[in-house]
Amino acid sequence: MNYSSKELVGSKLFEEAFFYAPIGLVVTQNRIIQECNLSFAAMFGYSRHELIHQLFAILYPTEEEFSSIRGRGIEELRQKNVYWDERIMARKNGSLFWCRVRGNSFTPQQPLEKAIWSFADLSDERPYVPLTKREKQVVARIADGLTSKQIARDLGLSYRTIEIYRSRLLKKFGVQNTSALIMSLGSICGPHIVER
Repeated sequence: MNYSSKELVGSKLFEEAFFYAPIGLVVTQNRIIQECNLSFAAMFGYSRHELIHQLFAILYPTEEEFSSIRGRGIEELRQKNVYWDERIMARKNGSLFWCRVRGNSFTPQQPLEKAIWSFADLSDERPYVPLTKREKQVVARIADGLTSKQIARDLGLSYRTIEIYRSRLLKKFGVQNTSALIMSLGSICGPHIVER
C-alpha cells in the first residue's frame, strides 16, 4: 500500500516508523527531550519514559561538556538547517562512547528552540579510549604530521617526554607504529569532532 506524505503525518504508521526506527531519534525543545524512540533510549541504557522531559545534560559525561557544546553548530543550523558532529556521550551506567549526531531544526532562526536529532553509536568502529589533555595535544600534533622534536618545541616539553607519550599512545590503541595510530584514530581530530 502506498502512502502520500499527508497521509503519513499523524498516522499510526508514521508513529511506528519513528518509534521503531533502527537509529536513535530524539526531538528536543530548548535542549529538553520531548520525545525519543526506542533505539535512542536503548543506546543510552534508559527506558523512553526515563528520558522524556529530561534536560539533555543527563546524557553527557559532565555538566561542563553539556554547557560547552551549546553554541556548536548554531550558525550551520541557521544557515543550512543541517548539522553533524561526533562526540563522546555517557550511558546510564556511566560508560562513555562515541556517537555521530545529526540535527535539523524546526525553528532555524532559533535552532535549539525545537529540533530533531539522530544518534548513531560508533562503539564498533571507534571504541572509546580515554586520553588525558596532554595526550590529546600530542595526538593532534601527530595527526598534523609533526615530529617528536617539533611537538616537544611546540608544547615546551622535552623530546624524551614526547617519545614517552607516543609510546603510551601506541600501547593504548594497540598498534605498532605512528601510521597505524593515525589510522586507528580515524577522523578523531577532524573538524566535526567535539573534543572533551
